[in-house]
Amino acid sequence: MIRRKYVHSFIDDRYGKAKARYYFRRRGHKQVALPGMPGSMEFEQAYAAAMANESLPSTIGAKRIRVGSIDALAIAYFNSPAFLALSPSTQATYRGILEAFTREHGAKPLTLLTRKHLEAMLARKMKTPAAGNHWLRLIKTLMRFAVREQLRADDPARDIDYIKRKVAGFHTWSEDEIAQFEAHHPIGSKARLALALLLYTAQRRSDVVKMGRQHIRAGVVHVRQQKTGTMLAIPVHPALQAVLDATPSEHLTFLTTAYGKPFTAAGFGNWFRDQCDAAGLPGHCAAHGLRKAACRRLAEAGCSANVIASISGHTTLREVERYTKAADQERMARQGMAAIISRTGSGNGH
Repeated sequence: MIRRKYVHSFIDDRYGKAKARYYFRRRGHKQVALPGMPGSMEFEQAYAAAMANESLPSTIGAKRIRVGSIDALAIAYFNSPAFLALSPSTQATYRGILEAFTREHGAKPLTLLTRKHLEAMLARKMKTPAAGNHWLRLIKTLMRFAVREQLRADDPARDIDYIKRKVAGFHTWSEDEIAQFEAHHPIGSKARLALALLLYTAQRRSDVVKMGRQHIRAGVVHVRQQKTGTMLAIPVHPALQAVLDATPSEHLTFLTTAYGKPFTAAGFGNWFRDQCDAAGLPGHCAAHGLRKAACRRLAEAGCSANVIASISGHTTLREVERYTKAADQERMARQGMAAIISRTGSGNGH
């Protein structure tokens, strides 16, 4: 049984029949009796409401959490092991999206939320499909949690489809674009070092800005991904090693601001965009597109989705399989045309 914060229990045998009783007790707060047994719907709803009131400021007009409301569900999820196991940055992202949802709908009864309600909310996000799909992904997570914790009997989000996107997200850099950047930013420059770290490790900008010489041991760069917590060991590519050797650094991170401080992920993204502008590259070239270019290169070299994921750290294969399928299609098309040419000749009409 999961131990819950501020919950105290005792055996009440005053009437000749032993019965476990539970109370939410915290110094400076009103004691709250928790009905039922831990794990039951009534207990979990009452506990979520007590936790919500405990975490809110005790001022006049402060929001009161109703038992069985969407607010109570959100509080229960934020205190669940599944949420607390997420990285701090992921927790902050999830909270921002779900708290925006509860600001509008939190006081409403959870049991009255229907699929039609959620579909109407999603429809209002059609102009921003990526954000809309992220919102739906979190709502699905929240509703599955509600069913698992027996806070409602069904999942109203289960059969809602994601918004079909006409774009492929971040642009994947082409070889010509990579060559154009390298031609403008020579080896030894900070911009060239940034490109090499992104391209030859296949990592996100949030991980690249934290890399330093202390992370390279015996020709292998060791990375703990900020987003997933995954620990990766990636052999240093000779091209990356050449750039590192030509770019001395006196700091704990390879990449630093003009003031010698480590970049934030967002700050680095803005700075790198300036370097792309200086090289005359179009606006769709961004730091994340080099991670995708690295995956494309690996696929074109014949690597499987599993091999690519072992370097990039993708937790699911759906994304990297796009690169392997595209590479396989081109490879098979070339083989097919070569077979036709060898059988019929060059096709000059003779």
